[in-house]
Amino acid sequence: MSSHSYHARLHWEGSTAEGIRGYSREHTAVAAPTPETVLSADPAFRGDPARLNPEQLVVMAASSCQLLSFLAVAARAGVDVLAYDDEATSSLDLNAAPARLTTIHLRASVKVAAGTDEKAVQELAARAHRECFIANSLSVPVEVTTTVTTA
Repeated sequence: MSSHSYHARLHWEGSTAEGIRGYSREHTAVAAPTPETVLSADPAFRGDPARLNPEQLVVMAASSCQLLSFLAVAARAGVDVLAYDDEATSSLDLNAAPARLTTIHLRASVKVAAGTDEKAVQELAARAHRECFIANSLSVPVEVTTTVTTA
């Protein structure tokens, strides 16, 4: 198959009659097979701080895609990955025209089996980044720093 399709449904209801300060930012999204996810705006934009916001989802998607791409290339190369953690960050630049997320920084910590060549793991991380569907789809740069430890 040369393509894969993705579908999501979004729903909001309320009233914007009171202006920019008066309407709810809470909305729901559904993408099979998961149940409904309740989202909101960033708290800086009158959103609910207890809910995920779209900016977080973009950063999370970039992080998740890098993880999955890395695990795939490592498995194909026969590298035994034991753990993977990432601290993914970005900021919203309201001074940019148009406003946008700044560079997404992925700071991955990878634990591999004893005796694994660290340089090979770094090369696999770079390959995974080149193959990451989400990073390749974004206009914002995604930078990956990988720290390798052995068991």
